[in-house]
Amino acid sequence: MGCCGSTESKREWKPLEEHSCTDIPWLIIFTLFCIGMACICGYPIATGGAARLVFGYDSYGNTCGKNNTKIEGVPLSGRDMTENKFVFFLDPCNIDLINRKIKSIALCVSKCPSTELTTYSDLKQFALNNGSNLCSYDLTPTRYTSYSSEKSTKCPKLPVPPSKSVLLFRRCIPTDISCYTQFAKAFMTFVSDNTVLQRVISGVMASKEIIIGLCILALVLSLIMMVVIRYISQVLVWILTVLVIIGSTGGTGVLWWFYVDHRKALNSNTTSVFGKEVASDNVKALLFYAIGATIFTVVLLLVMFFMRKRVALTISLFHVAGKVFIHLPLLVLQPFWTFLCLILFWIYWIGVLLFLGTTGTPVKNNSTGVVGYEMQGPLQFLVWYHVVGLIWISEFILAFQQMTIAGAVVTYYFTRNKSKMPATPIISSMVRTIRYHLGTLAKGSFIITLVKIPRLILTYIHSQLKGKENACARCMVKACVCCLWCLEKCLAYLNQNAYTATAINSTSFCTSAREAFLILVENALRVAAINTVGDFVLFLGKILIVSCTAFAGVLALNYQRDYTVWVLPLLIVCVFAFLVAHCFLSVFENVVDVLFLCFAVDTKYNDGSPGREYYMDKALMEFVENSKKMGWKKPDDGDGREMKPMVS
Repeated sequence: MGCCGSTESKREWKPLEEHSCTDIPWLIIFTLFCIGMACICGYPIATGGAARLVFGYDSYGNTCGKNNTKIEGVPLSGRDMTENKFVFFLDPCNIDLINRKIKSIALCVSKCPSTELTTYSDLKQFALNNGSNLCSYDLTPTRYTSYSSEKSTKCPKLPVPPSKSVLLFRRCIPTDISCYTQFAKAFMTFVSDNTVLQRVISGVMASKEIIIGLCILALVLSLIMMVVIRYISQVLVWILTVLVIIGSTGGTGVLWWFYVDHRKALNSNTTSVFGKEVASDNVKALLFYAIGATIFTVVLLLVMFFMRKRVALTISLFHVAGKVFIHLPLLVLQPFWTFLCLILFWIYWIGVLLFLGTTGTPVKNNSTGVVGYEMQGPLQFLVWYHVVGLIWISEFILAFQQMTIAGAVVTYYFTRNKSKMPATPIISSMVRTIRYHLGTLAKGSFIITLVKIPRLILTYIHSQLKGKENACARCMVKACVCCLWCLEKCLAYLNQNAYTATAINSTSFCTSAREAFLILVENALRVAAINTVGDFVLFLGKILIVSCTAFAGVLALNYQRDYTVWVLPLLIVCVFAFLVAHCFLSVFENVVDVLFLCFAVDTKYNDGSPGREYYMDKALMEFVENSKKMGWKKPDDGDGREMKPMVS
């Protein structure tokens, strides 16, 4: 912990006594980094890259709707396109699927053709009436009808389909979908070559109403589970465990029964000819689901057997966490605000990335004569800077949520008289975080970024070299990725506890991480119990939601056995149910982790005697009393000195 720069051997925890700014140098670094991100956004705007993306540009480097400057070596560049605000493609249906672009000469025109133009006389008349030359700039409208070999390359392919400009991006897009017959033909060829994919997609379309209904069911079940966990007790945990066991074993039995039933129907030829292939796919899917459910049920029973005696402290923390949600109901909305902030930032990031794609020096392709824009020299590293910003700022937003939750829960735990709590503890925690601890969040999120970037680079290298490297190199890359992933998860857990320690003592990141780490080491067995039992109980809740949703899906889809393949609809429903359950229960998990660190600090510095009263709730007090009766000893100071009482 040399980064802390502290020579203190011991430090007294003083919850909520004073607040001071932490990690100011890192806040300055993060601010400068964000200014750099803003400059990256401003660079394409200042150099015209953003205008080229929004307004469009032709194949000669002219931005539509602008008065352009001459590009050396490109005769048709530097034209005044103030009146020509739309991009017209000579062959808009020639789509390059691999590079995701239209392989065609682009021109700036004043109006998109709203009707089909079948002859060169129509092109000439359209140009004379509207001032839109649909052929290359060096070919005047009077030459459209004359015989010339230039028309095959400089004029649009006849007939010219009717087109309409896009709302935000001024491109003339054909309104007739038959224009994209080549694209549709290629797609249909792929689908027809893969009949299973065709049946799976048709199954999803046939059961879309069922999928929507099951997604709504998953959302309702998640809300019910949140309400149930608020009032969780040891009896309720065992009830939940029994329900999960009954649900998993019963669901497994139903899947095997459906498999046998469908197998008999397929073998007895009672299925219609239309649905015979669909029935065969359903039999395979049911066998896969049944085997997977059986393996999962066996593993679940074994884990429950070994974890049955480690629930006391976890249940007490869950009971207090339920009270936290009763006093702070807005905690449930934290994932939604965080998700909204992430979505807005990702939209901004993608927009700037698209700006950078049309920014740089104009480069002429000598074979085609088309002008493109490329960033050269040091400017190429702007994209990498932008990628680092994506990871760091995203992690910073997630860290802000963790600090906000930690601050609100710490305020609740260390306030003896709950009636004297702030009117809006969550908003107070957000304001306190913004005012004092943004530097700590910047430092913690940067540490995660340092680990995540090498892992992503190694993952990308492994995907690019797949099938080219030898087995030993492939194994080493996978091992490095796995180690970095484990390190990232450990650092993320330590960061969360460091944020909690910062919320308690208002100390810097390194000091908070060190003190939180020492507390966790002193309570290593409890940490293991909380992280295993607590996460396992929440995992049971997620599995119960997913199992109920999947079971309802099996029952609903069973009525469409002749024309619906079950594989993709059930996977969509199960993934959505798990994501919704994880979104709700992850906040509960964070609250439990914060409560545990507060509980560990409370038991370390207090013993319930006058002047050293506990801050903890009655449920945790009962756990401490029962632990004392069983001979549990409080961790001492480690140096034989008498602990000082915490200041109320």
